[in-house]
Amino acid sequence: MTTVFADIEQEFNAFVGSIVYSTMVTVDAAGRPRTRVLIPVWENADGEPLGWLATYRTPVKAAHLAGNPNTSFSYWSPGNDSVAVDAVAGWVDDLEARRHVWDLYRRTSPRGAGYDPGNFWRSPSDPKLHVLRLEPYRIQVIRGMDLRGRIWRKPPVLT
Repeated sequence: MTTVFADIEQEFNAFVGSIVYSTMVTVDAAGRPRTRVLIPVWENADGEPLGWLATYRTPVKAAHLAGNPNTSFSYWSPGNDSVAVDAVAGWVDDLEARRHVWDLYRRTSPRGAGYDPGNFWRSPSDPKLHVLRLEPYRIQVIRGMDLRGRIWRKPPVLT
């Protein structure tokens, strides 16, 4: 286990960039899970992973996250390379963040993960475009060829 994202970042980026699609899990008020397949984008922000999800603000997703902002993203490839990301999600509505996320999707981040958001929304200011900020607290990467797993955890906040 490590608290230094750089220790797993290269493998994380390679796996996410090649797998692309992720299953997102949220839970309802009764604790029942709901999954959907989406494409988040990721970046390194001051040495820590930070994710973004351009999405529609559906009533189910919005209600689940309002009740419990914890979510998981799971990536898997047929060769058994996998990534699991546990994160706290929050809606971000400011235009600057929306532009940043739009650019991450267009250039793909990590390389390979992303798409042209113009296929779904008119621009970063499109009222149908919503953005979730994903703050990971645990990431596990597993290399399929030997099932070697490595875990990153967000360092504790010292007060």
